[in-house]
Amino acid sequence: MSREFILPDLGEGLTEAEIVAWLVAPGDEVAIDQVVVELESAKSVVQLPTPFAGVVESLGGEVGEVLHAGTVLLTLGGGAEVPDVAEPAEPGIVTSETALAEESGAVLIGYGTRQSTVTKRAASAPARFGRRGGGVGASGGGAAASSGPRSNGTARLDAARRSPVVSPIVRRLAREHGFDASQLLGSGHDHLVMRRDVESFIAEQEAPTSAAAAAASAAPSAPTPAAAPIPERDGDRRVPLDRMARAAAAHFSRSRREIPEATVWMDVDATGLLAARRQLQEATGERFGFTALIARFVVAGLAKHPALNASYNAEREELVYHSAVNLGLAAQTPRGLLVPVVHGAERMPLRSLRDAITARTEEAATGVFPPSALTGGTFTLNNYGTLGVDGSAAIINHPEAAMLGVGRFIERPWVVDGALAVRTVTELTLSFDHRVCDGAEAAAFLTFVARCVERPVSVLAEL
Repeated sequence: MSREFILPDLGEGLTEAEIVAWLVAPGDEVAIDQVVVELESAKSVVQLPTPFAGVVESLGGEVGEVLHAGTVLLTLGGGAEVPDVAEPAEPGIVTSETALAEESGAVLIGYGTRQSTVTKRAASAPARFGRRGGGVGASGGGAAASSGPRSNGTARLDAARRSPVVSPIVRRLAREHGFDASQLLGSGHDHLVMRRDVESFIAEQEAPTSAAAAAASAAPSAPTPAAAPIPERDGDRRVPLDRMARAAAAHFSRSRREIPEATVWMDVDATGLLAARRQLQEATGERFGFTALIARFVVAGLAKHPALNASYNAEREELVYHSAVNLGLAAQTPRGLLVPVVHGAERMPLRSLRDAITARTEEAATGVFPPSALTGGTFTLNNYGTLGVDGSAAIINHPEAAMLGVGRFIERPWVVDGALAVRTVTELTLSFDHRVCDGAEAAAFLTFVARCVERPVSVLAEL
């Protein structure tokens, strides 16, 4: 009996990943939860463990090949035999797969496993991602869509077709142009509808309008100047963006385009925080970083001001208040700027939160994160003081509603009890979505965190 390890959905609408390195080879024996491959998605490099044990029979692709979610990543043999599959009651009906004869181990959430058994399947039976095309007798939307002129835009839509559409961006783009993306025949694996399919269809629909507009403008008039190309100069160097950089650029653009953000900031005397940190380390014999301490203040502040731990749903025009605080930590990694997430931070005491942040920091040094580490964030903490700057007009990490930035800790003259003194000062900056909360709520959150930094003992009442 063989078992297939299916490439899971890597989260946040990511449907494909490139094979970076195989950590096993055919003939190797692997154990449950052993890491077998490194994949690069649009967000990071992730290491995937196998959800069951066995002997590697075949690999699902070569290094550099791009695989789609739902395809076979790895085939393992050496499992227990299962009973024969009973004959179907009616010809052409797919028999249900029998239960595994043994447990498959600690299957990770979102990691599909399936057992390879010989089943009888009608030619017209649906595959995992809709109906497979390409063969004689393939039915439904595939045959209909592959025939006839493609230049007629509306002919490509089939109301009876239900092609798979994994990406929310692709679905929304189609809705904004008045059609259902699933009615197209996708060019992806198993007819998966990709963004290029929707954009191609939109271009075909708009082509007649563009042609008419061009004809109407043919009358003598002042020519419209074309966009000026970027001039070529000696010594210029062109560097194509890789998959992660393209995804980051699109994410930044979407955030700036969709979120009406506002920013508030204030300078804070952090001398009390330095003293409290020193006392804590002396009392426990353990190390506590400033990021962990401020993160704990942030979690307490979000409990008092939940509007900052929310998201705006533009499609439904509603606010979503998140029950958990999944704290994102902006991190500069060898693969670019990423935001790994500490999930369930509201349940963590300071020591646990510190350890979780330390683990994410160590992962950032290589840019290799587990699949869940880059998804589900609800609020981001950005300690850009480590870069030697005081403040920043940060871009909010869509679909979150706010980001708190912490500047460098620096000694400055400060008035204390009417007298000038030298104090350690930092600048706190809060960028927030003005659709989610107003300036008064944002300022209240910021001043709460600032008070915790100035007088750390004050947060005890919130714990």
